[in-house]
Amino acid sequence: MEKDLHLKLTVRLYTDDNERCFGPGIATLLHRVEEHHSLRAAAASMGMAYSKAWRIIRTAEDVFGCKLLASTIGGKNGGGAHLTPQAEKLLSAYDAYCADVKAYSAAKFDAAFSFYKSLDQQ
Repeated sequence: MEKDLHLKLTVRLYTDDNERCFGPGIATLLHRVEEHHSLRAAAASMGMAYSKAWRIIRTAEDVFGCKLLASTIGGKNGGGAHLTPQAEKLLSAYDAYCADVKAYSAAKFDAAFSFYKSLDQQ
């Protein structure tokens, strides 16, 4: 076989009524807010509309019952946004969980598909 196989998993959190509330998209958005100190700049860096970014944030805030972003409005130093302590805790837990899932699944994948390269020899 010429091509290598790899596994790509994503972790998405859903409410009990099957509403998506947290996953790789919002995690990336929150990381970009940390980097850019602005939701608008974070959304732009992902090619995402600002209105969509707010919609994603609000959905998660409604589900988790807390604010994820603290914003400041313009002024001398300009406006901006930063993560709330609740958002930092949620993002940290999500990132740690994804790392654990990735490590576990990589080992399982390797064990399950270790025969792949020898298929063309059978």
